[in-house]
Amino acid sequence: MTMYPHPNSGLAHLSILVLLLSLLLPLSLPSRAPPHQHPVHLHLPSLVPHAPLPLSRSRFSSQTQLDFTTHCNASCYHKGEQESRREHLTEQLAFETLYADGSRTLTTVDVKDEDDYEGTISPAIQPPPTRGRRVTSRHKRQKRQIYGADGRFNIRGDHFLLDYPFSTAVRISTGCTGVLVSRRHVLTAAHCVHDGKDYVKGARKLRVGFLTPPYINGTKPSQTPTKKPLVRWVRVKRTRVPKGWIQGPQEVSMDFDYALLELRWPHRRPFMRLSVAPSSDDLAGKRIHFSGFDSDRPGELVYRFCPVEDESNDLIYQHCDARPGASGSGVYGRVWDTALERWERKVIGIFSGHQWLEIDGENHDYNVAVRFTPLKFAQICYWVHGNRVDCSQD
Repeated sequence: MTMYPHPNSGLAHLSILVLLLSLLLPLSLPSRAPPHQHPVHLHLPSLVPHAPLPLSRSRFSSQTQLDFTTHCNASCYHKGEQESRREHLTEQLAFETLYADGSRTLTTVDVKDEDDYEGTISPAIQPPPTRGRRVTSRHKRQKRQIYGADGRFNIRGDHFLLDYPFSTAVRISTGCTGVLVSRRHVLTAAHCVHDGKDYVKGARKLRVGFLTPPYINGTKPSQTPTKKPLVRWVRVKRTRVPKGWIQGPQEVSMDFDYALLELRWPHRRPFMRLSVAPSSDDLAGKRIHFSGFDSDRPGELVYRFCPVEDESNDLIYQHCDARPGASGSGVYGRVWDTALERWERKVIGIFSGHQWLEIDGENHDYNVAVRFTPLKFAQICYWVHGNRVDCSQD
């Protein structure tokens, strides 16, 4: 049963915070890896970049589309399972870099792996195999982003806003959400900065917003019980978008809907580590979580969690309640860390939006997150670190 606090009830508000703690603390998680999980060393591919090629300056002619929706049929649902030609693969993993002055470059790459392969992706760098579809109920063809009773929680209170993992969520000046993944880097959705053809107007002076409780700015907490958090904005130094996204509007899909923003100055907040997305069977509780700035709750950080309903090689299908503005949120799960021998929260994807999925004549509607395959992980890790040495699977 979903609980909602009365606006004037401090006790009810406290109960929600206690409930959140109980959901997030690993009280019910075993101290050992689940019996079905056998740690296997996953060697990752690496990207070998070529010299950046200068491109013409961006026109910043596009409008930000916060309510991002796509359609998919059986062909696009299963396309990730087909053999991918090496030429197509390297083209998708190339990337554009947009600089603060509006200039941009294109960096082409080669993919290097320990296995020798002729034209196709080697098994070592393919995502985990997809499972059969589990949801077969028919839905009416109407747009939905809230499924049944609204299961989202507003995160209030200074300690919660500044504590991990909520402190890793940041605002993007174009109206989206992002997640901190290093001292200087933020992951968000590509469609928040680029529509597949050109950068959006707001990307010209892109900024990242950090929530700051009012008392940090000189006011005592007891004097501002109803004030919303303030936002401290930091300019973005450069933005990187995969070429797999920049294919023109007719080719846009959710598979490469992610972008990395590099801040002009490092921050001091905790950040969340990345991981290759495991099968949902290897997530604690088979659940995913994310926090974002949904447009229907302005000024509020909104948290939600839900089970994974289905997954393809590139996407996570789920019914987590969300509204426009949550796009770009870091989707995380509790992943078993073999080195630390414990469950760790790690970002395994980026929330993209809504998708109509038509399989065998049946229409299904889902909220969708981009799934970090080994190749995408290697690409993002190179963007962050610039080398393969630091891009090892923990």
